[in-house]
Amino acid sequence: MPTAVVLPDGHVAVTTSMFENNQRHTLTFQVLPRVYGTFRYSILRNLVPTGPNSGDVFDRSFDVHVQLLEERSNRPALAFGLRDIAGTSIFSSEYVVASKSIGPNLRVTGGLGWGRLAQRGSFANPLGILSSGFDTRAPRATTGQLAVDSFFQGPVAFFGGADIKLGKRLSLQFEYSSDAYDRERSVGNVNIDSPINLGLTYQFDQGPQLRGYLLGGTTLGLQFSYMFDPAKRPVPGGRDKAPVPFTHKALLKTADLGQPDALQKTQARLFHDLKQEGLVLQGFDVRGTRALVRIENQRWDVEAQAVGRAARRLARVLPMDIEIFEITLQQRGVPHSTVTLKRSDLVEVALHHDGAWRSLSRTRFADAPDLDRTGEPSQAFPVFDYSIGPYVALSFFDPDQPVRADAGVQVNASYRPSPGLTFSGVFRQPLIGNIDEATRVSDSVLPRVRSDAVLYAQQSDFEINELTAEYMFRPGDNLFGRVTGGYLESMFGGVSAELLWFPIESRLALGAELNYARQRDFDMLLGFQGYDVLTGHGSVYYDLGNGFTTQLDVGRYLAGDWGATFSLAREFNNGFKIGGFFTLTDVPFSQFGEGSFDRGITVEIPISWFTGRSSRRTFRQVIRPLQRDGGARLNVSNRLYGVTRDYRAQRLSAGWGRVFR
Repeated sequence: MPTAVVLPDGHVAVTTSMFENNQRHTLTFQVLPRVYGTFRYSILRNLVPTGPNSGDVFDRSFDVHVQLLEERSNRPALAFGLRDIAGTSIFSSEYVVASKSIGPNLRVTGGLGWGRLAQRGSFANPLGILSSGFDTRAPRATTGQLAVDSFFQGPVAFFGGADIKLGKRLSLQFEYSSDAYDRERSVGNVNIDSPINLGLTYQFDQGPQLRGYLLGGTTLGLQFSYMFDPAKRPVPGGRDKAPVPFTHKALLKTADLGQPDALQKTQARLFHDLKQEGLVLQGFDVRGTRALVRIENQRWDVEAQAVGRAARRLARVLPMDIEIFEITLQQRGVPHSTVTLKRSDLVEVALHHDGAWRSLSRTRFADAPDLDRTGEPSQAFPVFDYSIGPYVALSFFDPDQPVRADAGVQVNASYRPSPGLTFSGVFRQPLIGNIDEATRVSDSVLPRVRSDAVLYAQQSDFEINELTAEYMFRPGDNLFGRVTGGYLESMFGGVSAELLWFPIESRLALGAELNYARQRDFDMLLGFQGYDVLTGHGSVYYDLGNGFTTQLDVGRYLAGDWGATFSLAREFNNGFKIGGFFTLTDVPFSQFGEGSFDRGITVEIPISWFTGRSSRRTFRQVIRPLQRDGGARLNVSNRLYGVTRDYRAQRLSAGWGRVFR
């Protein structure tokens, strides 16, 4: 039964619960202080006893919970929620609920439920006095559509319960449930004799929670939950080496740039010292009291930390009369932004308790649109890089198998002969897995741009996942450009061009992308099939502040359909990101197929969040209830907003707390 309680802001909870023939797995994210969303994946054994689709049901559903009032000494917390708002309606319900603590060891809860939460002890809907439309609950017309026409409709029922602390870690739950499990009991999926549920919960250190429970007086269950704060790194201080100190001027031994070959020798020393920090020196020049340095960050997941490490090295190498450091941040040799700092400011505030923010007030950010190769070390270009390691490819929510996976060896290789120009490839050799064992055949009436994904697994062995030539450039102030050609992704090849306008101090960015794409052969080698399409989008990106970003893409998708995708994400300063998206196009729900429209959740976790050691690598996973052909977009690597955002003023400022780390 629901309560009016919410998680701490920004926290994530994952839960696994099992009882008799049922499993429920949930991911809950406290999006705002009073709003959380839940994705639920349920396995219900033998729920459909007859018919062509008889057997187990693998159900995906989404919930939303909104706390209207926080608890006070003279009032309870008050909330309402919507369950299974766009699924199969198995869990479809709504509720209004209040919770109140009575002393330190007791919290009581009571509420009204609609839909599934009105299966026991129901009575006429009190909202019927507003309109007769509330008296009867409308059945959901199509799986996947928002069930707006049934929200808070039909009979209602009371539910309630109590949570009693028995000690520091142990608590007892008692509830009267208005959910009678009507459908499950009718087919023998579960045995429920009573409205009374009992639970006993043990709280471990650091977030894990284990609960055993008795459901309906007859059915035993077990639940494991884990709650954590993604804003906090598991290793708060990290495991990186401490930065070198700003050496006192009396002990400082620096180069005399007036000596013959001194600039070249200083450049060589800087190249060596910056390499120790995971930074590549791509340019060095001195103009009066200014040092102009161009670097590429290959280690730090927060760009401000890369700036701080570079500034410390500059302060140790350059003469004291070099007062101003202009550090240009580059990627793939292309300049993005210039950070200007004063040496004296850095030395003055570095050890102050709020030194980072004092430093920020004295730092200037500027766009760096011009490619400058002055003072470029001979080692800067060309660059060849490669890596060999394992990979795991996941496939979720096959109707016959909740999770499928392939594993094998992956080779990544890239060659960059000059700034902005990169030739790269991703190659895989699957060794073990079961994605190719899926037996469902696509019934799509649209061009099968995604629904034949299993055929790529079945008909391929050695795979060329990507093989591209990419050129990134700066066509003007606050403008970024990209052209990519080749085998763009596992299913499509072609040519992609993109332009992004992103002012250095702006929260707003605008982009346009145009692609010609041709479908690849199922063996994922060099051949192509007959299907091709011209696709592209206009995009609006906006940083709402407090870690929230929105994105709206409007245009033509791979199946030739026209529409828009809306995305909302919350990103913490350590790079941990959780978001959601949905796509609506001119494809009717009936033609789209199961699910009605494309939607999903994205989770992006920096590897450094797990290890405590700085790294630019991330783990990214898209959780889709089901992907069909409508609303499918070309998967092009290095779209410009993702490439540039960390180098603009908003992100640099947000991460400035790590500038002296």
